[in-house]
This record gives sequence, C-alpha cells and structure tokens, in this order.
Amino acid sequence: MSVPCTRLLLAGALSSVVLLAGCSAESDVISAAQATPYTGNQAMTPALIAQGKQIFRYDTFGDEQKWTDQLRMHEVVSTVDPISALSLGLKVDADALPPGILATADLSSPATTAALLKLNAVVGLKASVDADNHITRLGVTCALCHSTVDDSVAPGIGHRLDGWPNRDLNVGAIVALSPALPADVKAVFNGWGRGRYDPRFNIDGLDTPLVLPPAYGLSRVRNETYTAEGPVAYWNAYVAVTQMGGQGNFSDPRLGIDVHQSPDLVTPRLPALRAYQLSLAAPAPAPGSYDPAAARRGRAVFARDCMGCHIGITGTDNNAGVLHAPSDTGMDGAYAARTATKAYRTTPLRGLARHPPYFHDGSAATLEDVVAHYNQVRKLQLDARQQHDLTEFLKTL
Repeated sequence: MSVPCTRLLLAGALSSVVLLAGCSAESDVISAAQATPYTGNQAMTPALIAQGKQIFRYDTFGDEQKWTDQLRMHEVVSTVDPISALSLGLKVDADALPPGILATADLSSPATTAALLKLNAVVGLKASVDADNHITRLGVTCALCHSTVDDSVAPGIGHRLDGWPNRDLNVGAIVALSPALPADVKAVFNGWGRGRYDPRFNIDGLDTPLVLPPAYGLSRVRNETYTAEGPVAYWNAYVAVTQMGGQGNFSDPRLGIDVHQSPDLVTPRLPALRAYQLSLAAPAPAPGSYDPAAARRGRAVFARDCMGCHIGITGTDNNAGVLHAPSDTGMDGAYAARTATKAYRTTPLRGLARHPPYFHDGSAATLEDVVAHYNQVRKLQLDARQQHDLTEFLKTL
C-alpha cells in the first residue's frame, strides 16, 4: 500500500515543497498477485504493455536483497550528490519533478539525491526513504541500463527514452563503490568503463565486458542476446535473477545455472515486461543526420553485400537459426567462448546511428569503422565512395 509523502526537503535556498502525490518505494511496483502468469504467448494488449512499462521502470523484483543487504549500496548512495551521480551516468527523469524545483535544489548535496529518489526521479533506481530523508532500502530496475533521457533540461536530466541503452552509465564504477567488495573485484568493475557490463563475470569469473544493447526494435526478433541463447523473456529472467539479484527462478543447464527462490517475483512479470519491450519502436534518424543522395546509393551497396546476413524486416538471419563463428566476421571470440552457443548472431540493425559504439564489445567507435571492418574482413572491395554511401544508408535504419 502506498504511503503518501507529506514534505520533501531539497537542500537549497527554498528548501521545502509540499507534495500531494504518494511516492513511497512501493507505489509503482506490481505485486506478484497482480501480475499476469507467464505462458510465453500472451497477446500484446494495451493493458499488458502498460503493466510492462511500470515493471520496466520501477520493479526491482526484490533485488534489494543484493543491492542493500549484500552490497550496502544504500549507504553509498546516501553520500553521493546529484552532480557526482550525473557524472557516473545516472539520469534524472524531469517528468517526475515538481515544476521549477531544480532552480532551487542544491545539486551538490547528498540530501537532494535522497529527495530525488523519493520522487522516483532517478532512472533505474528505486529506494525507500524514511521521514528523516535517510535511504533505508535500495534496488535497481531494468531502466538503469536500458533507459536514458533526452537531456532536454540539462545534461543527464530530461524526458525518459525507454529502450535506449545508457552508454553514459559507468555501472562498474558505481558498483565498485560498495564497501562489501574485495579490491580485486573492484578493479575488474572499474576497468569496464562507460556503457559496458559483463553479464557473466559473477558466473565464471572471466572478464570480457559487452556494450549495453538497445532494448527497442525487438518486435519479430527471435533472440535478444548477442549470442542468441534465448528470446527476450529468457534474457529478462537471466538478468533479473543472476545479475540484478532479483528473487525468482532461472534455469539453463547449458550454463550450469539453476536458481529457485520463493516467492518467485520474476516469472509472473515476464509477459508484461516482454510486451512493453516489444512495443518500443526503434527511433527514427535525426533530421539532417545523413545525406539522402548518398544513402540511396548506399542502399544498393547494402543489398549486394550485406543482406545475406541482415535479411528481411528483422535485419538478422538468426531468425532462421543461423549463428556465426567469431572468425566469420572478424570478431573477438572471447565472450562467445563463455556462452552456450559459442557463436554470435547477426545483430538486427535498429536505430544504429543512435547508439554507438558498435559490435558486442564496442570495438567499432563509429559506423564508418563498422563499414571499414567488414570491407576488410569480408573482402568487399568497396572504394572510398561506396564505403561512404553505405555508411550514410546505415544512418537511415
């Protein structure tokens, strides 16, 4: 049950603002009893999509057991001011803020961070904050890594862009602030850098971080992961249970993982979460971001040299069950070797210009680098103009 807030204290010249809406940590969470049981084939109804939006943005799946009880991140966040949080890539949802409040808020005060959390304004973080503005519980949601903002108010502050990977987020550096981690683990986390995360480090102890992938444009895509272990719901369950630390069930004998926790706070939420993610269309290219004439010429180059793998409306031959050995495409095979498939799928081409860097490991900084890589590895023999034209076409996708 939601407990209404009575007064929010924002450190600054005008320090208090009365809030009429409830904003307890539980106010936006859907209970297991409310969630639709998962069968894998639910219809994409508006109600299910709306439920999924709430889950994507605000549901921790009970992962406070990891972030609070084990890692003590609530203690860490209590000492972090908004300026420092923004520098680590955390984002603030402007739509969750009372009008004009940022003009008087002290963004150098940790008290303001607690106040923002109380408003559910920090994208991907969910907190319980007591009457004295102390953070008592902290968890993370899907939006931490797979949402950003449009910077319409200030850098890092704006309207949410769900499904966009937060390539500014230095999740490793954030987690490395935990007082519960040994120095060698902190060193690994600090080595990942912005927009990168290793979703298997806690499974096998190896370290080959991936760039955070977009969670938009997934409709009709059979497998979500870089290595195609499973579809969207599979990956949601894997991340929620094994990475976020949520309370639920996940089993994959191929990886030697078999986790069962009661009550299961993950599985009942999968259909709605999947529905919302599949509803997120890839963003259109920004106006003026490409040369139309060159893009038209590049379309012909793409049809001749790229459509053998980037096929159909999905842009991937993986829907037909195809996987590629790392050597086929000149990719580093270290991450694939740690997975169930030992290979990479063809990545769907969805809003490409919006989420550099490219490839699973971010080894291509620009689309020009992507084209140059394949021109060399696949021996396409494209001259400079053809490479330029193909790059311009990719910007339209």
